[in-house]
Amino acid sequence: MKSFTRRGALRTLSALPAASIVAAVPRIARAAEFSYKYGNNLPVTHPLNVRAQEAVERIAKETKGRVEIKIFPNNQLGGDTDMLAQVRSGGIEFFTPSALVIATLVPVAAINAIGFAFSDYNQVWGAMDGKLGAHVRAAIGKARLYAFDKMWDNGFRQTTSSKAPVTSAKDLDGLKIRVPVSPLSISMFKSLGAAPASLQFSEVYSSLQTKIVDAQENPLPIIQVAKLYEVQKYASLTNHIWDGYWFIANGRAWDALPADLKTIVAASINDAGLKQREDIKKLNESVVADLESKGLAINRPSADSFRAKLRDAGFYSEWKGRFGDEAWGLLEQSVGKLA
Repeated sequence: MKSFTRRGALRTLSALPAASIVAAVPRIARAAEFSYKYGNNLPVTHPLNVRAQEAVERIAKETKGRVEIKIFPNNQLGGDTDMLAQVRSGGIEFFTPSALVIATLVPVAAINAIGFAFSDYNQVWGAMDGKLGAHVRAAIGKARLYAFDKMWDNGFRQTTSSKAPVTSAKDLDGLKIRVPVSPLSISMFKSLGAAPASLQFSEVYSSLQTKIVDAQENPLPIIQVAKLYEVQKYASLTNHIWDGYWFIANGRAWDALPADLKTIVAASINDAGLKQREDIKKLNESVVADLESKGLAINRPSADSFRAKLRDAGFYSEWKGRFGDEAWGLLEQSVGKLA
């Protein structure tokens, strides 16, 4: 009886027709037809990454291994600005920038981040799943990117500080606060009298720790998972901006997918986004108590003084002019008169 050797196996395979060779290779060992990278700036434990992993597994299963997506969380591929450049160039195929980040490329994408515009989630999803969201997606498409239908939730943004609680607009006077690399955020906090500094999210913890800035603003789940409570004393639930993530794809990579695979990928990502919204809602219900137990002092200021100061500073009128009458009109259909 002949012993099995690698050389003998290769001789046997070389004598077979090509079709038989393919059949002889186990299906699981074949490389995916479409292999993609997805980068984001969040820890692996964040609901976005948990649901993204579920979507990736569903895509692999339903496409029978033809589409493989590898997730790179927690700024492994660089900061937000780096990843936005990479998804545009094709260095990565998927990215979930917040609206404020993608607005550096597509300015109208920041419209959901107008200060104190949304009062609750009914208004948010009515706008972003409706005509306003469609308007923004069309603008993203002109930048040769594809935006999936459902935004993922980042939550209402809150203010934390190491110096004192923010109880009204006057408490922001002169406050050194980190904001995203976003013209809208800079404009809003300047209008409120603060001293905003644009820093990548990957720099936030160290900048607070070394007192480069004294304050920052982010949704509560981000404050929790990034452990910002270790370098902050106060959390003021200002609800000043609703922020969400656009799940975007490189336009060329998306166009290269056959229609049947596009259907599977889109359905998997959009369904995961809806589940992630529910995760954030539930997380927000428990995170306040958790942050208090970790030493953060929580207060809940009224929005009135902030809105009044923004109106007096001409903030709303200025940004209505920047976004244009069509986009601003769609926003006000959902939230009421602002400017």
